[in-house]
Amino acid sequence: MTERKPANLDFESWIDKQIREATERGEFQNLPGAGKPIPRGSDDENWWLKGYLRKEGVSGDALLPPSLLLRRDIERLPEVVRELNSERAVRETVRELNKRVVDWLRLPHGPYVQVAPVDTEQIVAQWRAERKPKRPSAPTPAPTRSKPNRTPGRWRALFRRHRPT
Repeated sequence: MTERKPANLDFESWIDKQIREATERGEFQNLPGAGKPIPRGSDDENWWLKGYLRKEGVSGDALLPPSLLLRRDIERLPEVVRELNSERAVRETVRELNKRVVDWLRLPHGPYVQVAPVDTEQIVAQWRAERKPKRPSAPTPAPTRSKPNRTPGRWRALFRRHRPT
């Protein structure tokens, strides 16, 4: 609305006038969701926020407090480093996470969640163990079979007797 409310009108009549004029101009025609009920969420009080985030394609991580983000990142660290190709990248990833943990521990804010820096050597050792090439097992020799007691001629005779006609 670009107009200001005239001093001699009360708010209700001025708003009613604005709505009536907009309706006459057709500004309320073909609006998305017209004629449909307002979507009702579940009993969750933040249903509208979750729907908005989903519609916009944004994750809810931005809404989490730093301590919970750190706890989640520590728990996901083995999965993250598993996909890295060098020990240097693993160490850098752990170093960056530990820096964030120490920064939060120096000046904690938000809910207190117990977090501690991660042991770099332990993560690197775990990464190495998962990347260790597995030795191909030696092929086992096929067991030697002794010849059956039956003669080949007997087999032919069995097949002739039971062959479908």
